[in-house]
Amino acid sequence: MNKPARKKAHDRVRPIKTKRDFEGASGVVKKLSGQGDRDSTAEIRLQALLRELDKFEDAQEDSDVEGPEDIEYSGPRRRWSDD
Repeated sequence: MNKPARKKAHDRVRPIKTKRDFEGASGVVKKLSGQGDRDSTAEIRLQALLRELDKFEDAQEDSDVEGPEDIEYSGPRRRWSDD
């Protein structure tokens, strides 16, 4: 029996939604870009990671405008059921 064909796992990357994800992806990009002899899958993954990093940075720049919900509040938190 033959093994099923694998889909290319590196053509898509997980979306970056948090600062922690961003830092992890940045580390992977640095590691991959430091390799001189990348194969095509590593190059595709690197390009996909760079696109996701750009999307995250653009979203962060758009959300830099502070609204009332972005102000740090040191008081007690209310539960949603208190409304």
